Amino acid sequence: MADVNRGNRPLSPHLSIYRPLYTMILSITHRITGVGLALSLVLITWWFLALAVGEEYFEFANAMLTSVIGGLILIASLWALSFHLCNGIRHLFWDAGKGFELETAWRSGLMVLAGSVLLPVAVLLLARGVF
Repeated sequence: MADVNRGNRPLSPHLSIYRPLYTMILSITHRITGVGLALSLVLITWWFLALAVGEEYFEFANAMLTSVIGGLILIASLWALSFHLCNGIRHLFWDAGKGFELETAWRSGLMVLAGSVLLPVAVLLLARGVF
C-alpha cells in the first residue's frame, strides 16, 4: 500500500548543508570546465567553418577570436583544457584504485591545480617563442 507518512519523512540532504570540501570543489570545477570546453569547441569549429566558407567571413571570425575578449576566452579555454586533462589523469588513478587516502587525495589535488596553471603558461610561452 501507499506510504501514509509521506509528510513526516525527512528531506534528503542538499548541497546547502554540506561544507564545501577540497575534492568536491575540484569535482565541480571539472564538470564546469567540461561544459566550457564544449562551448570552446563550438567557437573553434565556427572558426574552421569560416575558413571553409570564404575569405570575408573568415576575416570576421578571425577578428572576433583575435580580439582582446576572444584572446581571453581562448586563454580561459586553454586553462580549462589543462585543468580537465590533469584532473582526468587523477581520475584514471582513482579508477585503478589508487590515491584514495586523504593525504594522497590532497596532494594530487594540489598537483592538478599546479598543472592547470603551469601547462597554459608553458604553452603560451612556447607560442611566443620564448623557449
